[in-house]
Amino acid sequence: MRQVSPKLHTWLANFNVAVNQLIEGGFKPTATNAREGLANLTKGLLTDIPAVAWVQDDLVVGGEYAVPVRIYHPAPETALPVLVYYHGGGHMAGSVTVYDPICRKLALATQHVVVSVDYRLAPECAYPAGVNDAYSVVKHLWPTLEGRKVKYIPTLSIAGDSGGGALVATVSARAQFDADVSISKQIMVYPSLDYTMDSASMEENATGYLLQKGKIAWYFDNYLQHDEDRKAVSPLYQPMTAQLPETLLFTAEFCPLRDEGVAYCQYAKLAGANVEHYHFPDMIHTFLNMEDLVKEECERVYRKISDFLNK
Repeated sequence: MRQVSPKLHTWLANFNVAVNQLIEGGFKPTATNAREGLANLTKGLLTDIPAVAWVQDDLVVGGEYAVPVRIYHPAPETALPVLVYYHGGGHMAGSVTVYDPICRKLALATQHVVVSVDYRLAPECAYPAGVNDAYSVVKHLWPTLEGRKVKYIPTLSIAGDSGGGALVATVSARAQFDADVSISKQIMVYPSLDYTMDSASMEENATGYLLQKGKIAWYFDNYLQHDEDRKAVSPLYQPMTAQLPETLLFTAEFCPLRDEGVAYCQYAKLAGANVEHYHFPDMIHTFLNMEDLVKEECERVYRKISDFLNK
């Protein structure tokens, strides 16, 4: 029988009461309150912020937009491989500041130079602005690192959670056909991959587990503003070949996006890619931002990512 981790019971119960009260009071979501909500959740439940030896904000130029990034180097006197990170937030929320603790932990756990990307967000900047920013960073990153005299090994991997996972999958799909971009490995944490919202888990986990089906639909309506064919632009349905990077993908049982992550693993394997799938049977979406409640599970994510990148 399915059961959410007892570590989350009290928090989820309180959250659901608060959500119902807001709905009854006529609450309407906005980009501002979506951004504040994710920022406040993360600030309140991810309070361990480790020191990293070298952290620097910069811009990656060369594409249609100068993309802000934050670079983390855990051992600045040593050349290390590079991990680009795309934060979550439904393409509308999140930032390098909100995800600063997660990227610090990634840099320390993996011993990689982590580059966190402040891609443009909807609704101010609809699809494909964020995708273009994400791709611009992998295509033009090396001159930025060289300009800062960052010691690095030119081995590039990419990672992201939720909406950031969508960017990972889309960037990797595009890079299959670009001789100028080489991505070694890709990591997705409960990624958003199917904009048609047509899966069993989308119904099974539609309400009650933090990320709700109605909120996902609202995110997509704000992101896809130009009558895009939602299947055609979904990361899940992009071309897949054996040239896809080696893949690590995490899913959570009580996440509406669970089944699209499972489907991605199946499709990528059929295409000839090397895929590892790790499932958390009692977790919800966004648990990586809730480390104070589920520390062991978050540590497992960082450990699995480190093992995958460094094997």
